[in-house]
Amino acid sequence: MTNIRIIFHVDMDSFYSSVEVAADMKLKGLPVVVGSDPMNGEGRGVVSTCSYEARKYGIHSAMAISKAYRLCPDAVYLRVNMPLYKKVSANIMDILRGYSSKFQQVSVDEAYLDVTEVVSDFDAAADLALKIKEEVQLNEGITCSIGVAPNKSIAKIASDHQKPDGLTVVRPEGVRSFLFPLDVSRISGVGKKTTSLLNEIGIRTIGDLAGYNVQVLRERFGKFGLVMHQMANGMDDRSVREREDVKSISKEDTFDRDTSDIDLVENVIDTLSENVHDSLLKKKCLFKTVTIKVRLEDFTTYTRAKTLGAYSSDLSAIKRTAKIMLREFHGRGKLRLVGVGVTKLDKMDERQTRLTDFF
Repeated sequence: MTNIRIIFHVDMDSFYSSVEVAADMKLKGLPVVVGSDPMNGEGRGVVSTCSYEARKYGIHSAMAISKAYRLCPDAVYLRVNMPLYKKVSANIMDILRGYSSKFQQVSVDEAYLDVTEVVSDFDAAADLALKIKEEVQLNEGITCSIGVAPNKSIAKIASDHQKPDGLTVVRPEGVRSFLFPLDVSRISGVGKKTTSLLNEIGIRTIGDLAGYNVQVLRERFGKFGLVMHQMANGMDDRSVREREDVKSISKEDTFDRDTSDIDLVENVIDTLSENVHDSLLKKKCLFKTVTIKVRLEDFTTYTRAKTLGAYSSDLSAIKRTAKIMLREFHGRGKLRLVGVGVTKLDKMDERQTRLTDFF
């Protein structure tokens, strides 16, 4: 056994659209866009995900569906079928759990595995990753990309390195040669605004960031400056484990471009609320407080919370409360990011589980 950790980041390729193609092979090879109804270019929703064939037209997730339609009116446009995606996701996560007891699902289509105690070295880890990819494709008909690395942050970057259907192995001795030439935006959490701010001070690659004065980074970006610097230097000691005592559940999304389009923002709030609600039910929890996070175009960030009169599992309560709190920011400039969350959680008992089935 090795003393160095071996971490997998497993990421499904274009998950929603891949599931749709696997369910209807007539869609194979076509540009498929999953999201809201484009309404012949007049729709106000957003793209949830799209096939790689659709990406060739410049379409991407979180893009306004009307723009996607203008880019490719002949694409196949499908509404989100969350029950189907959740079913396939559950099947895939069951497969992954079979390969390591140290497992952490982080979204409907991605997970981490710590296989340090399962394999002897990185060569064996690569063989195991190929086995996982083969089993997922055989059972569910979709591909995944896997990053293999000494920690979570490098593994996540690696899984995106050769998409789709990729396998990238970053051995400890190759961490710097892998990371340093990459664009700084490849670090998790570094979005377009942060990338622009880093570029302003001469930081364009992960190598530039790794060698930059950490004190200056802390002064400019707060705690995240230190986190970015550590990740750029290949340091990340976070463990792979599922959280049992969940205190809150939240999801957020950064817009492709800063926006003041309220309809677009509210559509994203709806999607985020649905994702939060899915996690809530999976963890069999009720909530009492709804939270939102708003980041404006000047990078100022606000959080707001509203506590309900009683514990609930009601999706509409999350959506409604989040939109009410969002009103405070109407007219205050363009938005860069929005997030929705629930807190003050409590476990459902059997009686509550039965009652909520009726609502």
